Amino acid sequence: MNSIIFLLSNIENGSHSTDPNNTQGLRAQSHFPLAFGACISLSKRLVMAAQTRALVSCKWLADAVRNNLVGPKLRILDASWYLPKTKRDPRAEFLQKHIPGSSFFDLDDCCDKTSAFDHMLPTCSHFSQYVGDLGIGNNTHVVVYDTSDFGLFCAPRVWWMFRLFGHSLVSVLDGGMRNWLADGYPVTADYSKPECTGFKATLNQSWVKSYEDVLENIGTKRVQVVDARSAGRFRGTEPEPRDDTLPGHFPGAINMPFSSFLDASGKELGTEGLSKLFREAGVDLKQPLWASCGSGVTACHVVLAAHLLGHPGVCVYDGSWSEWFKRASAELIISEGEEKKV
Repeated sequence: MNSIIFLLSNIENGSHSTDPNNTQGLRAQSHFPLAFGACISLSKRLVMAAQTRALVSCKWLADAVRNNLVGPKLRILDASWYLPKTKRDPRAEFLQKHIPGSSFFDLDDCCDKTSAFDHMLPTCSHFSQYVGDLGIGNNTHVVVYDTSDFGLFCAPRVWWMFRLFGHSLVSVLDGGMRNWLADGYPVTADYSKPECTGFKATLNQSWVKSYEDVLENIGTKRVQVVDARSAGRFRGTEPEPRDDTLPGHFPGAINMPFSSFLDASGKELGTEGLSKLFREAGVDLKQPLWASCGSGVTACHVVLAAHLLGHPGVCVYDGSWSEWFKRASAELIISEGEEKKV
């Protein structure tokens, strides 16, 4: 029973809420007498938590780990991914050190391997099989983190993938492994593969945008498009991390570097800070919004930030700049850099 109290207390005191009205309902639930609580299983309360939290704190997760709640109703995923130039092997790092109870989610494995572009979205059946093999079912609360020095880097991509495939019971660990370690919480090299289970994915195709969609939008200007790459890559003054791609951006794109959504500690900004970022960038969250980046990963920071502000459903251009540069004509690539596409 103490574990229930721990969880409800931490959920109530979390730093963000995706839906203030639902959060108030959850707070009301947390004050039920224990006799009522006994009638509501812990797993259902975890589900309620996931429905109202896009972010969970390190303290929340540490309490869950300490109270042995990781299992079929709560799974933790290390979704770390790095560009080859970083010389980091996230899977090897996982085997050396991870949050207790975690499994490794490989973006380069759970993807469309027939695509010419990196980690494009998998099919429904592939995603279902992949996450089912990690012990995740349709009633599992999934918490995703990564080990980036930024605090958050690719975890929002996996958070978005779960939501895209119909699973809203998913949260990002605010501040990632960086803050987990800074707060003194334990890590381990021990790993026990979860028992496989069934997962049924349902793709929301409307959340995924293609090269053709973006090309059409350049003409119609009906939708705002935010590019989450660094300012230098966006302007064309800093190199792209992929040798076959030059920097720049497509017409009409608005630059909001993903790192700007994070505070100095690597945690997500509060709602006031996030609102200010969108406002200063000239982005109206009440209007349609798509997100892009290098290869569809950090674009999901835009999705997460808008979601935290009560605007779910920002779409992602999956191919992003990696695809655009290779397919677009030279006049549709804007760059201040000296080297141009010909």
